[in-house]
Formats: sequence, C-alpha cells, structure tokens
Amino acid sequence: MAQSAPASSWTVTKCDRYRKAWTGALSRRGGKGIGAEFIERHEAFLASGCLSKADVCPRLPEEFELANALTILAMNAGTASTFLPFACGK
Repeated sequence: MAQSAPASSWTVTKCDRYRKAWTGALSRRGGKGIGAEFIERHEAFLASGCLSKADVCPRLPEEFELANALTILAMNAGTASTFLPFACGK
C-alpha cells in the first residue's frame, strides 16, 4: 500500500485555523439541531489533518447554518472554498 505524502505546512496551518473555527463555532452555538453523523464526519475530517475526502453533508437547517458560518470563517482565515469538508453524495 502506498503511503501518502506528508501534508504541506500550509495545509497544516489551514487545518489548524479551520479546527479553531469549528471548535469556536460549535461552542458558541452549541450542538442543538446538529446530527451525530454531521459531527462524526467532521471530526473524522479534522482527525485526518483535513486531508480526507470531503463528505460532511449538512442536511438539517442548523447544519446548513453551521456549514455556512464555517465557510465564511474559513474564507476569512485564508483557506480556499475547495478546502472545506462539505459535500453530499447522490
């Protein structure tokens, strides 16, 4: 099995900034209305060093609200929108 290359320092920086945004947003707004799957997939993305495939799918209104807030926070922190973990399958 091939090993993946280590994350670049910029990827590590972006992930750290995003992790802080996630933690802050979740602590400010709380978890009310946020499903377990949304949180679990998001935590898996962070645990991967923000390198795993985007598969955090907001389905509930509160999840969309949080995803939108995180997108703005991430963009303000200098990350590109393609960095974010939000994607829904078919």
